[in-house]
Amino acid sequence: MMKLREWDRNLKIRLLGEGMINVLFWMFFPFMAIYFSDSFGKGMAGLLLVLSQVFGVLANLVGGYCADKYGRKRMMLIAAIGEGMTFLLFAYANSPWLVSPVLTFLSFSVLGIFGSLYWPASHAMVADVVEEKDRNAVFAVFYTALNISVVVGPILGGIFFFQHRFGLLLTAAIVSFGVAFLIAAFIRETAPDQMEKKLVKDSSTKWQGFLKEQLKDYRVIVQDKVFLLFILAGIFVAQTFMQLDLLIAVHLSESVQEQTVSKLLDIRANGKEVFGWLIAENGLLVALLTVYMTTKMSRFNEKYVFIVSCLIYAISMVMFGYTTHVWILVLAMFVFTMGELMVVGIQEGFVSRLAPEHMRGQYFAAASLRFTIGRTIAPLAIPLTAVIGFPLTFSLISLLALVAALLYSIMFNIKEAKEEEFHHRVL
Repeated sequence: MMKLREWDRNLKIRLLGEGMINVLFWMFFPFMAIYFSDSFGKGMAGLLLVLSQVFGVLANLVGGYCADKYGRKRMMLIAAIGEGMTFLLFAYANSPWLVSPVLTFLSFSVLGIFGSLYWPASHAMVADVVEEKDRNAVFAVFYTALNISVVVGPILGGIFFFQHRFGLLLTAAIVSFGVAFLIAAFIRETAPDQMEKKLVKDSSTKWQGFLKEQLKDYRVIVQDKVFLLFILAGIFVAQTFMQLDLLIAVHLSESVQEQTVSKLLDIRANGKEVFGWLIAENGLLVALLTVYMTTKMSRFNEKYVFIVSCLIYAISMVMFGYTTHVWILVLAMFVFTMGELMVVGIQEGFVSRLAPEHMRGQYFAAASLRFTIGRTIAPLAIPLTAVIGFPLTFSLISLLALVAALLYSIMFNIKEAKEEEFHHRVL
């Protein structure tokens, strides 16, 4: 396994800078739904959050194209500066001089857009500078850092977001500008040489040509059957892990009655408290085991890792749906997290191998659709429980995970057939 001291300088700087940004992001992001609900009402808050996500999806696709056309460093620098300026506006909208929910929503949405411009370039840079055999482990380290932020951020945010919001957002602006400085001063461009040549050739292209060229490139991606099935399967299986703070949260809060957790220690807990424990369990397991699991899973055939992960997710959904006993729920979360840890490190490596060098940014951007589309569909499970109940809803989601397993199987069969055909041609 590639040790941290052996990493390219670009990656070390990014791990530090993005780690700080992620902690600050998770200090306010989980509380925005509460803020918008209090400011605009629940119905309007839901609509605004969906709307901000739609902007992010579109920006993500543009970001992937621009990362390939104009370079990784340039897009990351633009995004970091944009985030810093937007955080200043965000802070002003929650300052001693002004309190504006409308300006807060605008700032929140623009932050999502700049984040979507940043991440395709960021992921493509990993694929540019890391050898194929080490990519899974490197992606796993970044995923671990992100999940540490997910655990630490909301704990700190519970204090600072409600009591010191202006200071929190101002700090986020300063850190964003600091990350922009690090990118500008110390990170080198890693896009393939032909991208720089293409930049010189196409620098005068008008926006109509830009849009036409972008659609042309994404059409090439859509015609990649293996990649298309990867995205489709990802959308189906996303319906399981996206339920962590949706269906699972509602199920535990409504269905799990206060019960004795430990007679010896005289500990009792209700559904909401149990949910908090399960989230902590998930975060702890992810932080401790991501790199280890990725290293282990990299030794197995990817086809079976993807398929088994879906099957494990399916089992965990059934476990959640048919029990309210706290210790079985703890076991269900362990099973759920194992399904997550099996694939988190190898998915990005898989995308990097599918993507041609000159289209890595676009492939990573398109690959993220499995999460953004999945996140858009996932909340439909909650109203479904009013019609068929929790157990059947969880069973239906389990079935979707099985469909994802089938799609992965078909995807790998097509991929293997293509590789075999290519091998015969070469011979």
